[in-house]
Amino acid sequence: MSHPYLSKGYAPLRQEFDGVDLEIEGTMPAGLAGTFYRIGPSPQFPPRESYNPLLGDGMVHAFRIANGRASYRNRWVRTKRWQLEHQAGRALFGTTGAPRDSDPSVAGIATDGVANTNLVSHAGRFLALEEGNAPIEIDTVTLATQGPWSFDGRLPRNMTAHPKVDPVTGEMVLIANFENFREPLSVGLHAVDASGAIVRSTKISGSYPALIHDFALTADFIAIVFCPVTVSLKRAMEGRPVIAWEPELATRVAIMRRQSGDLRWFEGPACMAWHVMNAFNDKGHIVVDLCPQGAPMFPFTDGRPPDAAHAGQFLTRWEFDWSKPGAFVARRLVSTPCEYPRIDERRTAQPYRHGYLACIGGPGTADIFQRGIGHYDHANERSDVWHAGATCAVAEPVFAPGGTAEGHGFLLTNVYDEKSGTSHLAILDAHDVTSGPIARLHLKHAMPVGFHGLWRVRCA
Repeated sequence: MSHPYLSKGYAPLRQEFDGVDLEIEGTMPAGLAGTFYRIGPSPQFPPRESYNPLLGDGMVHAFRIANGRASYRNRWVRTKRWQLEHQAGRALFGTTGAPRDSDPSVAGIATDGVANTNLVSHAGRFLALEEGNAPIEIDTVTLATQGPWSFDGRLPRNMTAHPKVDPVTGEMVLIANFENFREPLSVGLHAVDASGAIVRSTKISGSYPALIHDFALTADFIAIVFCPVTVSLKRAMEGRPVIAWEPELATRVAIMRRQSGDLRWFEGPACMAWHVMNAFNDKGHIVVDLCPQGAPMFPFTDGRPPDAAHAGQFLTRWEFDWSKPGAFVARRLVSTPCEYPRIDERRTAQPYRHGYLACIGGPGTADIFQRGIGHYDHANERSDVWHAGATCAVAEPVFAPGGTAEGHGFLLTNVYDEKSGTSHLAILDAHDVTSGPIARLHLKHAMPVGFHGLWRVRCA
C-alpha cells in the first residue's frame, strides 16, 4: 500500500518543468498580473525508512500570469542535503528526525535543512522557509537557489516558517523555536525593519518545551501560543516519542508589547494551534483568530496514540484583556473542520473582515485532503464554501488583490484531480467563492498539493 503522503495529491513531482504555456479554461480576470508561488515537500528519491513530509525536499512552483496568459515553472530548493543526495543518486537522510535512519556516509554532516514549508517576500529578498534552519534565498523568476540567508549573520540559527510582515510599518517579525538547544524553554523573537536588518531581539521562556509553528501579530502586541505538544531529546534517547501530547499541561499564551517588551501570560484548555488567520487589538483588547486542534496526532509520552476524534480544526476566536492576565475567552466561529487560514494580507495585524480557508476534509475527518475553499465574513458571521469535488484535493487559498478595498480580489489555489491525474490553478472571486472558479490554468502533469503559498505582484 502506498504511503498516504506519497500518493495522489501528495505524490512527489520528480521532474522540473520550464516555460509551459498553460491551457486556460474560463476567463482570466482583467488586470490580474503577478506570480502565484506554492512550496511543499517533493522528495527527489524514494525516502529511507518511514516518511515524514515535514522533512521532504522542498520544491517551489510558480504560475506567472500576465496579459491574460500564464506559464509554469518548478524547481527544487537545492539545499546541501538535496545536493548530497543528488550526487549519490539516492536518499541519504532519513525523514524521521532520528540520526540512525540516515545513511552512515552522512553521519555528523550538518545541512541547511529542506526549506519546504513557506515563502516570504521582504526587503527585496524572496525566502524559502522551514522551522529548523535559516531561510534559503530563491530567485523570484528562475527559482534558482541562491543560498542560506542569516540577515547578515544576526540570525542566531533558525526562524519560523510563519513570519509576519506589518503592512503599515514594513517591519517583519519572526520567532525562532529552539533557537538555542541549551535553552529548550526559550523562544527567540526578532524584529526586521523594512530594509531587511534585524533591529530588535529578545527571548521568551515558557514552562515547557513546546512545538510552536505560528504566532500572532497586532499593531501593538505579539502573541505566542505554547501548546502542550512537547519536544524532548531525553525522551527520544529513552525510546519514547521525541514529540508528545501532554494535555495536562494546558495551553499558555505569552503576549508581549511590540515596543516596550512588557510581557503577560494567559491560559486556556489544551489544544494544538498550527495556523493563525489574523490578529488585532483595540487598546488592551486583543483578538486572535486561529484554527486550534482539540488533539494533535502525536502520541502521549508513553507512546499511546491520541484520540483521532478530537483532531478536527475549527476557526476560533480567542480574546484577551491585557489588564487581566489569566484565562482567555474562546469562541468557535465555524462548525465544520477547516485549516490553512489566510486573509487579504494588506490587513495583517489590523481589524479585518474577510478570511479564507481550506475545508471539507482534513484532520478529524475520514479524508486526509481538503476538498473545498471557504470564505468567512466576520461582519455577518457567515461562511460560504466552494466544493471542488469528491476527487479533487485543494491547497491553501492565497489572496490576490484586484482593487483597493479589503477582500476585493481573487483566491488562487492549486487543485489536484484524482480522475485525470493532473493539477490546475483555480482562480475564484474572493467575494463569491460558491460560484467556483472563474478560470482554471491547466497543467499536463500532477503537482503536489504542498503546504503554503504566496502571491507576488512584481514579476520582473
